[in-house]
Amino acid sequence: MQPILTPDYSLVIPVYKNSENIKELLPACQGLQQALGKRLEIIFVVDGSPDDSHLQLQTQLPQSGLRAQLISLSRNFGAFSAIREGLLHARGNYTAVMAADLQEPPELILEFFSRLEKDEGDIAFGLRESRKDPFVSKMFSSIFWKIYRRFIQRDIPTGGVDVFAINRKFLNHITSFSEANSSLLALLFWLGGRRIFVPYARQERRLGKSAWTFRKKLTYLLDSIFAFTDAPIRLLLASGILGMGLSILLGIVILIARLLGEVDVPGYTGTMLTVLFFGGLNALGLGLVGNYAWRAYENTKQRPLSIPMLIETFGEPLHSEHAKQ
Repeated sequence: MQPILTPDYSLVIPVYKNSENIKELLPACQGLQQALGKRLEIIFVVDGSPDDSHLQLQTQLPQSGLRAQLISLSRNFGAFSAIREGLLHARGNYTAVMAADLQEPPELILEFFSRLEKDEGDIAFGLRESRKDPFVSKMFSSIFWKIYRRFIQRDIPTGGVDVFAINRKFLNHITSFSEANSSLLALLFWLGGRRIFVPYARQERRLGKSAWTFRKKLTYLLDSIFAFTDAPIRLLLASGILGMGLSILLGIVILIARLLGEVDVPGYTGTMLTVLFFGGLNALGLGLVGNYAWRAYENTKQRPLSIPMLIETFGEPLHSEHAKQ
């Protein structure tokens, strides 16, 4: 019997509300498999999608000729957890992550693998030079990434990162982290290593509606802030020092005015503004410290970041051509 070989390349595709994209996604994957000499495995991770994405993949993969794994999570755990689950099942020497909506050109994956295989770096990022998105979407995206670069990771490109590929060494490092409510992107840049940036133009979404809502973006931004920077605590400390200095200064002014007989009746407005300001500052402080404490507590529970309920494999395994019978 010929020994089964592990694939050289793995491609992880998280799937959530992508039922309309499946009919174009599978041919794109077939093209990648053909270009890589069939040494590619594709790992679809259905992240508790409420539509029929899983059913479509389950039905169409057997006839697709793709060497694939189909992983269905028990519920929606989020993109970071879905990608991490896919990385845990990746067996290739080089592993890439691509969105199911095909807004990033699949040819970008080939460039990633080619440059990683030449040992030009440990991790390859797609450098988004342009994007064919609505104006409002581009505006909010620009604001999001400016905040991200300013407070979380200064090394991240101006337009952000949506697609990447890593070698086996880096994959082992990234999957060893089990942080809850964290940011995969920030972890990748935190790891350091030799980075490759491959420019590309992001395509317009032709089918379906993006599940990357404003609420999810805000949650992702907060997770990144509280997991990778102490900026909120430092801002709170600076506000407290400023408020305390201001109160001391005003106290001295009021005392002098009182001694000089300039104050007849204490001012109600000033008193209320001071009380409200410091009351709000205290509430903000409790909220910030509470967020850090809650996230630290979540990580002490050591719960799994995702729960795969069903794992299926498709396609013929690879065999060595020179193996003995």
